[in-house]
Amino acid sequence: MKKWTAIILTLALCFGLLAGCAATETDEPDVPDVAEQTTFRIASLKGPTTIGMVKLMNDAEEGMVKHDYQFEVYGTADEIVPKLVNGELDVALVPCNLASVLYNKTEGAVQVAAINTLGVIYVVESGDTVQSIEDLAGKTVYSTGKGTTPEFALNYVLNQNGIDPGKDVTIEYKSESTEIAAMLETADDTIAVLPQPYVTVVQMQNDKVRVALSLTEEWDKVSTDSSMVTGVVLARKAFIEENPIAFNEFLEEYSASTDYVNANIEEASVWVEKYGIVAKAPIAAKAIPACNITYIDGEEMKTMVSGYLKVLFDANPQSVGGALPDDEFYFNR
Repeated sequence: MKKWTAIILTLALCFGLLAGCAATETDEPDVPDVAEQTTFRIASLKGPTTIGMVKLMNDAEEGMVKHDYQFEVYGTADEIVPKLVNGELDVALVPCNLASVLYNKTEGAVQVAAINTLGVIYVVESGDTVQSIEDLAGKTVYSTGKGTTPEFALNYVLNQNGIDPGKDVTIEYKSESTEIAAMLETADDTIAVLPQPYVTVVQMQNDKVRVALSLTEEWDKVSTDSSMVTGVVLARKAFIEENPIAFNEFLEEYSASTDYVNANIEEASVWVEKYGIVAKAPIAAKAIPACNITYIDGEEMKTMVSGYLKVLFDANPQSVGGALPDDEFYFNR
């Protein structure tokens, strides 16, 4: 009898412990795998860096997205920088080297999450005098993007071909691509550095304008260890940490938008016109295939961005903010 009593007590104790464990597991709060709707303040530039996002912008207007995306398109990067530094923005689509400058300036308060645009910069002219980089020596070249990708890419390619951009070429910088586009339309024998889609805009308005050189191709000729990276997705680190699930969902929707734009050019061109990136949809439709729109994240992004920044740093440390970013610069989901 005592033996059976002991067995019953032992079993009762075991069941009690199991019940206690089950209760403990049940009482633990569920960890949500879907974020509550989060507001994203997103800035981008009028140009190729925004084209991949137009599907997402349109979906946001129609309430077909997971979060509250508030978009603002600016003419120059200078308008975006203070807002991002002061915390008035959460995400910005900016030139790659500017992302590094901001990382250094904010002491690591921002992270690069993805590449959205590869090489889109061309030397164009309303004449027929430039057949090679060497032909730019002694010429006046108009360019946009002082302090950003066009300036550093042009200077790097010139230097690597033995041409001093400060002595052998006269480079005049304008604030916006539209200003240079207007010059090409009205003046003969004008040489300029322009990104897409403005190259296509000018060519459709003036059939005398020709693409003389692709700076992407010229870059590849003199640099075997790096590729040109034009635009990236940059975000405040604090915002990412406060909204990890929402930020990943944003990247997923942004990546899908990029894929959709590349696969549905005619439809996307209507949105490109709608958001004022290019004046007319037919021009946008012709330009999009040449805009090198992409979405690259993770280790591939890190390899490409770090290689590109290393080339810029070696040529001019200030072009990346005085120092190469460390590993914390690269967001990896």
